[in-house]
Amino acid sequence: MEILDLTVSSEQKQWSGRIRECDWGAAKFLADLLEQDKFSEMTGEGSLIIMADEGKIVSFCTLTQKDCIDDDTLFPWIGFVFTAPEYRGHRYSGQLAEYACKKAKEQGFENVYVATDHIGLYEKYGFEYIGSRADIYNEISRIYRQKIG
Repeated sequence: MEILDLTVSSEQKQWSGRIRECDWGAAKFLADLLEQDKFSEMTGEGSLIIMADEGKIVSFCTLTQKDCIDDDTLFPWIGFVFTAPEYRGHRYSGQLAEYACKKAKEQGFENVYVATDHIGLYEKYGFEYIGSRADIYNEISRIYRQKIG
Protein backbone atom coordinates (compact mmCIF):
# COMPACT_ATOMS: atom_id res chain seq x y z
CA MET A 1 0.00 0.00 0.00
CA GLU A 2 1.08 3.52 -0.68
CA ILE A 3 -0.01 7.01 0.33
CA LEU A 4 -0.32 9.49 -2.52
CA ASP A 5 -0.32 13.20 -1.67
CA LEU A 6 -1.80 14.95 -4.69
CA THR A 7 -1.61 18.74 -4.81
CA VAL A 8 -1.75 19.34 -8.57
CA SER A 9 -5.17 19.48 -10.24
CA SER A 10 -4.20 17.14 -13.08
CA GLU A 11 -2.98 14.48 -10.62
CA GLN A 12 -6.15 14.83 -8.56
CA LYS A 13 -8.34 14.52 -11.67
CA GLN A 14 -6.72 11.18 -12.55
CA TRP A 15 -8.38 9.71 -9.45
CA SER A 16 -11.80 11.36 -9.81
CA GLY A 17 -13.34 8.40 -11.66
CA ARG A 18 -12.26 5.96 -8.97
CA ILE A 19 -13.49 8.34 -6.25
CA ARG A 20 -16.86 8.63 -8.02
CA GLU A 21 -17.24 4.82 -7.85
CA CYS A 22 -17.12 4.90 -4.03
CA ASP A 23 -20.46 4.20 -2.40
CA TRP A 24 -20.82 7.55 -0.62
CA GLY A 25 -22.60 10.72 -1.73
CA ALA A 26 -19.78 13.02 -0.63
CA ALA A 27 -17.33 11.04 -2.80
CA LYS A 28 -19.42 11.87 -5.84
CA PHE A 29 -19.44 15.54 -4.81
CA LEU A 30 -15.64 15.47 -4.43
CA ALA A 31 -15.31 13.83 -7.86
CA ASP A 32 -17.45 16.61 -9.35
CA LEU A 33 -15.23 19.27 -7.75
CA LEU A 34 -12.11 17.60 -9.15
CA GLU A 35 -13.50 17.09 -12.64
CA GLN A 36 -14.86 20.63 -12.88
CA ASP A 37 -11.63 22.21 -11.56
CA LYS A 38 -13.53 23.60 -8.56
CA PHE A 39 -11.71 21.74 -5.77
CA SER A 40 -9.36 24.66 -4.96
CA GLU A 41 -12.16 27.20 -5.41
CA MET A 42 -14.29 25.40 -2.84
CA THR A 43 -11.59 24.33 -0.36
CA GLY A 44 -8.71 26.75 -0.84
CA GLU A 45 -5.23 25.37 -1.15
CA GLY A 46 -4.96 21.75 -0.28
CA SER A 47 -4.17 18.13 -0.94
CA LEU A 48 -6.07 15.04 -1.91
CA ILE A 49 -4.48 12.22 0.09
CA ILE A 50 -5.14 8.70 -1.14
CA MET A 51 -4.13 5.35 0.29
CA ALA A 52 -4.00 2.96 -2.65
CA ASP A 53 -3.34 -0.73 -3.11
CA GLU A 54 -2.20 -1.52 -6.65
CA GLY A 55 -4.21 1.38 -8.08
CA LYS A 56 -7.32 0.63 -6.05
CA ILE A 57 -8.64 3.14 -3.50
CA VAL A 58 -8.32 1.90 0.07
CA SER A 59 -9.00 5.21 1.80
CA PHE A 60 -8.82 8.93 1.09
CA CYS A 61 -9.17 12.33 2.69
CA THR A 62 -8.37 15.94 1.96
CA LEU A 63 -6.26 18.47 3.84
CA THR A 64 -7.48 21.93 2.90
CA GLN A 65 -7.72 25.53 3.99
CA LYS A 66 -11.55 25.53 4.01
CA ASP A 67 -14.29 23.03 4.72
CA CYS A 68 -18.03 23.15 5.35
CA ILE A 69 -17.63 25.40 8.42
CA ASP A 70 -17.44 29.03 7.33
CA ASP A 71 -14.78 30.32 9.73
CA ASP A 72 -11.54 31.77 8.41
CA THR A 73 -9.89 31.44 11.84
CA LEU A 74 -10.05 27.64 11.82
CA PHE A 75 -7.73 25.83 9.41
CA PRO A 76 -6.47 23.53 8.00
CA TRP A 77 -9.25 20.97 7.74
CA ILE A 78 -9.23 17.24 7.18
CA GLY A 79 -12.29 16.41 5.12
CA PHE A 80 -13.91 13.93 2.74
CA VAL A 81 -12.67 11.03 4.90
CA PHE A 82 -13.61 7.67 3.36
CA THR A 83 -12.45 4.07 3.60
CA ALA A 84 -13.71 1.43 1.16
CA PRO A 85 -15.99 -1.07 2.94
CA GLU A 86 -13.71 -4.04 2.32
CA TYR A 87 -10.83 -2.21 4.06
CA ARG A 88 -12.70 -0.94 7.12
CA GLY A 89 -11.64 -2.00 10.60
CA HIS A 90 -7.91 -1.54 9.97
CA ARG A 91 -7.69 2.15 10.97
CA TYR A 92 -6.62 3.27 7.51
CA SER A 93 -8.51 6.55 7.92
CA GLY A 94 -6.53 7.07 11.12
CA GLN A 95 -3.28 6.54 9.23
CA LEU A 96 -4.35 9.17 6.70
CA ALA A 97 -5.37 11.58 9.49
CA GLU A 98 -1.95 11.04 11.07
CA TYR A 99 -0.28 11.72 7.71
CA ALA A 100 -2.36 14.89 7.23
CA CYS A 101 -1.55 16.12 10.76
CA LYS A 102 2.16 15.54 10.19
CA LYS A 103 1.99 17.46 6.91
CA ALA A 104 0.11 20.34 8.56
CA LYS A 105 2.68 20.48 11.36
CA GLU A 106 5.51 20.61 8.81
CA GLN A 107 3.69 23.56 7.22
CA GLY A 108 3.76 25.37 10.58
CA PHE A 109 0.18 24.86 11.76
CA GLU A 110 -0.59 24.28 15.44
CA ASN A 111 -4.05 22.71 15.03
CA VAL A 112 -5.98 20.61 12.53
CA TYR A 113 -9.78 20.52 12.39
CA VAL A 114 -12.48 18.07 11.31
CA ALA A 115 -16.19 18.81 10.80
CA THR A 116 -18.40 15.72 10.97
CA ASP A 117 -21.57 14.17 12.29
CA HIS A 118 -19.66 11.12 13.57
CA ILE A 119 -19.30 10.58 17.30
CA GLY A 120 -16.47 8.40 18.59
CA LEU A 121 -14.42 8.07 15.40
CA TYR A 122 -12.03 11.01 15.54
CA GLU A 123 -11.55 10.78 19.31
CA LYS A 124 -9.75 7.47 18.64
CA TYR A 125 -7.20 9.41 16.60
CA GLY A 126 -6.47 12.12 19.17
CA PHE A 127 -9.03 14.73 18.16
CA GLU A 128 -11.07 16.55 20.79
CA TYR A 129 -14.61 17.80 20.36
CA ILE A 130 -14.68 21.61 20.63
CA GLY A 131 -18.30 22.40 19.73
CA SER A 132 -21.05 22.23 17.16
CA ARG A 133 -22.32 24.79 14.71
CA ALA A 134 -24.23 25.12 11.48
CA ASP A 135 -22.23 24.41 8.36
CA ILE A 136 -22.59 26.04 4.93
CA TYR A 137 -25.51 23.70 4.20
CA ASN A 138 -27.26 24.82 7.43
CA GLU A 139 -26.79 21.40 9.03
CA ILE A 140 -25.23 21.01 12.47
CA SER A 141 -21.67 19.67 12.37
CA ARG A 142 -19.49 18.58 15.24
CA ILE A 143 -16.07 20.27 15.17
CA TYR A 144 -12.99 18.42 16.35
CA ARG A 145 -9.47 19.74 16.82
CA GLN A 146 -6.13 18.06 17.20
CA LYS A 147 -3.28 20.12 18.62
CA ILE A 148 -0.17 19.38 16.59
CA GLY A 149 2.12 22.33 17.34
